[in-house]
Amino acid sequence: MRLRPPRNRVDSRAIGWWTAQSAVFALPLPLTFGILWASIPPTRQLFMWFTVLSLIPGLLYMAVMPSWRYRVHRWEATEEAVYSASGWLWQQWRIVPLSRVQTVDTLRGPLQQLFGLSGVTVTTASSSAVTIKGLDRRTGDDLVELLTRYTQAVPGDAA
Repeated sequence: MRLRPPRNRVDSRAIGWWTAQSAVFALPLPLTFGILWASIPPTRQLFMWFTVLSLIPGLLYMAVMPSWRYRVHRWEATEEAVYSASGWLWQQWRIVPLSRVQTVDTLRGPLQQLFGLSGVTVTTASSSAVTIKGLDRRTGDDLVELLTRYTQAVPGDAA
């Protein structure tokens, strides 16, 4: 087993999901400043600058991060291990041998459900985990089933 790039991309709808997530993070502050700009006449110029200065980095983040992340995020499951690559600024590649797997979990938050996506977390005996986010819901369910089947076939106690 060697560290190598995983073969499968996450679902392309993950770009929309990550964009929505980044909007939730990046837009509240400029919106607040925009409301103050419109409602408090003596400080309009100050709040206009606050709005612009907080909006530009947020829009850049929303424009760059999702597609960059999509290029990096990959996954693969074999009969021996689960491979994942994730991140965008800080990129991480991980391998989890199936003999070390203790649990396989599925996560579907509200935004993921809206986009028809799912996440799978593979936890090991050493309490580290590999999380694969941005999978099609059916692909996530199939991956959980496949990993369950593979881990039952691998000898060892994941200790």
